[in-house]
Amino acid sequence: MRNFRFTASDGFDSDIDLTDTKLGALLNAVNPDLSRFQGRGGKLIHYHGWSDPDITPLNSINYYESVVKVQGGDVHASTQTFYRLFMVPGMWHCAGGPGATTFDMLDPLDEWVEKGRAPERVIASHVANGKTERTRPLCPYPMEAQWKGTGSTDKAANFVCAAPKP
Repeated sequence: MRNFRFTASDGFDSDIDLTDTKLGALLNAVNPDLSRFQGRGGKLIHYHGWSDPDITPLNSINYYESVVKVQGGDVHASTQTFYRLFMVPGMWHCAGGPGATTFDMLDPLDEWVEKGRAPERVIASHVANGKTERTRPLCPYPMEAQWKGTGSTDKAANFVCAAPKP
């Protein structure tokens, strides 16, 4: 890294390769082997907006699926003991958007770490002009929120987390 200066760029193509070679191992979070993290009792909550215009939400799903594969196959159960991915409908990059994009992931993480209760759903709300207009559950991937068929579609209580319908 001694000879690398970001101000002396000689072109996009060569600089990307150089940066990946010199810094990739330190900065890239792409290794799906989380066994050491899991072995130390680590818990991970990861979320991504389905409407993210900057980073495709498929990156997060692909990473999650690669962790599942390293964990031993196509069964999500072993991965869900320490890692949960929540996809947020209508959320842009990290926040905002037309969906229910106001939520707290810190309290569910604390409950999981301190009390062993993994989040089965996280309630999110859509707030406009300081008023909550609707709520929805965010579900651990691959589950999704599905309306029960009765009650207001603006209330999270009228939704269940279930496997996607074919």
